[in-house]
Amino acid sequence: MVTFLLSIVFLVAGYFIYGAFVEKVFGVDPKRETPAITMADGVDYVPMGWGRIFLIQFLNIAGLGPIFGAVAGAMWGPVAFLWIVFGCIFAGAVHDYFSGMLSVRNKGRSIPEIVGEYLGDGFRQFMRLFTVLLMLLVGAVFVVGPAGILNGMASLGIPVWAAIVFGYYILATMLPIDKLIGRIYPVFGFALLFMAVGISFGLIYGGYPIPEVLPSGFSNLHSDSGKFPVFPMLFVTIACGAISGFHSTQSPLMARCITNEKLGRRVFYGAMVAEGIVALIWAAAGMAFYGGVGPLNEVMLANKGNAALVVNEISNSLLGKFGGMLALLGVVAAPITSGDTAFRSARLIIADFLKMEQVSIRSRLIITIPIFIIGFLITKMDFAIIWRYMAWSNQTLATIVLWAITVYLVNEKKVYWITLIPSIFMTAVVTTYLMVAPEGFELPLSTAYLIGFLTTALVVLWFLLFIRKFRKYQFETVKIKNTK
Repeated sequence: MVTFLLSIVFLVAGYFIYGAFVEKVFGVDPKRETPAITMADGVDYVPMGWGRIFLIQFLNIAGLGPIFGAVAGAMWGPVAFLWIVFGCIFAGAVHDYFSGMLSVRNKGRSIPEIVGEYLGDGFRQFMRLFTVLLMLLVGAVFVVGPAGILNGMASLGIPVWAAIVFGYYILATMLPIDKLIGRIYPVFGFALLFMAVGISFGLIYGGYPIPEVLPSGFSNLHSDSGKFPVFPMLFVTIACGAISGFHSTQSPLMARCITNEKLGRRVFYGAMVAEGIVALIWAAAGMAFYGGVGPLNEVMLANKGNAALVVNEISNSLLGKFGGMLALLGVVAAPITSGDTAFRSARLIIADFLKMEQVSIRSRLIITIPIFIIGFLITKMDFAIIWRYMAWSNQTLATIVLWAITVYLVNEKKVYWITLIPSIFMTAVVTTYLMVAPEGFELPLSTAYLIGFLTTALVVLWFLLFIRKFRKYQFETVKIKNTK
């Protein structure tokens, strides 16, 4: 219990202390007009109050991630608490803040254009394809999942429910952001936060034994620890709540609505910290509800890793009938509110690439129709395969964005170690995971570690050469100016 309570304190303190430091490094300008003001179009660039934007951003980046991912991550034991706390404060929230604020500074442009601005056109082209594909994978995942759950409640057939979900997604992708998303998201966002708070009070007042990090909390408590080592498996399993590349695709949506740069820390850094708290609560619930990490592993294995059943049981037990209603929100509404913004982000990424205005309905339809045709075809693939590749792609995207931010900080002569360290760590995570994971090369762990280390070393070498070249260019530029 002490570890759990201290973790929440650290997350809140991280927002006020480290978040303020990150904000200072970026250098906000309260007098600078934002794209919501200078480029208002009534569709995507729509000024909104920060509280409303915060809840939309929170639900955009949250969905089921900090619930299902945290419960699955709890199978490793209390070490999950450490990843959520330190990952959120020093990696995820920094990643979200800079991806949002750089979009604000770059006319609200999507993340591929921002990455291309700092890593070059080659990365720009790669990121355009990579992020659109990731958005389609996310959208497809969050059609199949909710459709199956809804069909269990009212048996109309999965194709019928999938069509209904798709219909909503089309409306959310097409309509002005304040007409549908801006109205229902704050309600769902508040409900998701309320649900997490209710679960935490249920754990505390119910006297559930939440494991401590010490003395044995650093151990790998997963039932199949040999196949699922903490590094890199935990750091991919718990993405939302620690760091997630998907967030960088969502931040530009709110970068087009924020009305003052000083609100960036509340919206981008703050929403990530809120998500970290939700993930922390659900990780604690997973470890404590069944009487320990071992029993949780048994339940998860018996249900083939289906965290939805665990979430339902915990919610109904700790919150009663009202909890059942909130559980319904969590397993149906939350993924839907990630899927719709995934498709909307795909539309905006493509529009930025094609430089196509999105004020007219015709322009939006030209992009939206092909997106949903491809999304529909993806839903015909095996759900488990889509989910696994989405998980790795998500963390790979976060890694690329972190490197882009690091290069930006170098170019601007700012403190770049705040993203360099998490960039190096996440590079090691995604390369090692690809080597050892079932959807990857399934190499022996020792071989995977070696390849991951060497790959990371090469990337760091590239970065050092970049810095050397950049500083040489600076020196020659200054020298030329002094000779004139």
